[in-house]
Amino acid sequence: MSRVLVLIPAFALAAGMASGAAAAGLKVGVVAPVEGPLALLGRQVLEGARFQAEARGSEVVAIPETCEANDAETLKAAVAAAGAEALVGFLCTESLEAVLPTLAGTGIPAVTLSVRSDILMEDARKNNWPFYRLVPNARREAEKIASIIIERWKGEPLALIDDGTIHGRDLVEGVRSALAETGLTPVFTDTYRPAQEQQISLVRRLARSGATHVLIGGDRSDAAIIARDARSEKLPLTLLGGEALDAADQPVPLADGVLAVTLPEAATLPEATATAAAMRAANIVPDGYALPAFAAMTLAEQAKDRALKDGTPLADALPKAPYPTVIGTIRIDAGHELADNPYRLMEWRQGRFVDAPPPGE
Repeated sequence: MSRVLVLIPAFALAAGMASGAAAAGLKVGVVAPVEGPLALLGRQVLEGARFQAEARGSEVVAIPETCEANDAETLKAAVAAAGAEALVGFLCTESLEAVLPTLAGTGIPAVTLSVRSDILMEDARKNNWPFYRLVPNARREAEKIASIIIERWKGEPLALIDDGTIHGRDLVEGVRSALAETGLTPVFTDTYRPAQEQQISLVRRLARSGATHVLIGGDRSDAAIIARDARSEKLPLTLLGGEALDAADQPVPLADGVLAVTLPEAATLPEATATAAAMRAANIVPDGYALPAFAAMTLAEQAKDRALKDGTPLADALPKAPYPTVIGTIRIDAGHELADNPYRLMEWRQGRFVDAPPPGE
């Protein structure tokens, strides 16, 4: 009882309910790994979903996710047996590819906390599958980076470099195309060789080009080495990367001042303060997918309220309104994507990413 009493104010803050009365509960299938290397992430998903379910009287049915294509039939059978009104979780594309075709016409939404495949979303729209996601698609990352460069770096000597991987090339090309539309042209472009112990030659080429601001389409390790080698060459570079920079140091630590367009840690959001504290009081660490899963539950529950009010399937209610959650207000557009771009410009300071200061500071 004490756990529920602690949590109800947190849910009221997250969901912004006009009335203090609890609405009807919801049966939700939580598709998440329970074994193997992704088990820790799966546990975060289940703990976050169950924590909210207890407050409202909803029911969580755990559905193991193996992320193996050859387990598709087992997963489909488990989903069918669950009899859920909504499905959340889905950390792997393989799981969605198995389940989504079975949901066509059911009105049962599948909400992923992780999968960003544009091809899968295109298939979902074409086949009218009720697929929604609480993470931005790949285009949003490039859009945000381009807008930041235009806002903050216009007139600065700009370099665009990538590591030659599909993601690195696509990210930098997306940014380059957006900048070209505004007349911004980099002074230097290059594809560097990743996973090297040093990048002195790259840094010296940057120095000769006159570039002072650099977009890196690569991972955290390469960005850390480039920052270190630029410092050793006494070259003052402002470095910016994408979400790939939000990872663990290996082996060179990321230098303070490196910028990244990434998603803020959910527990640091003001909307999540009360819920994160309640989780800690219940010996649940509000890291990783715990708070996004909590948000997915509140989203599904609020959508059910809207569906009952409008007399529509639950899946159709998701795009009909903005829904307050612990990770911010969620708006789903007609294409089943997040209507708002959640990426932020963050700066690495003293072991973590924090919001970058406004321009001019």
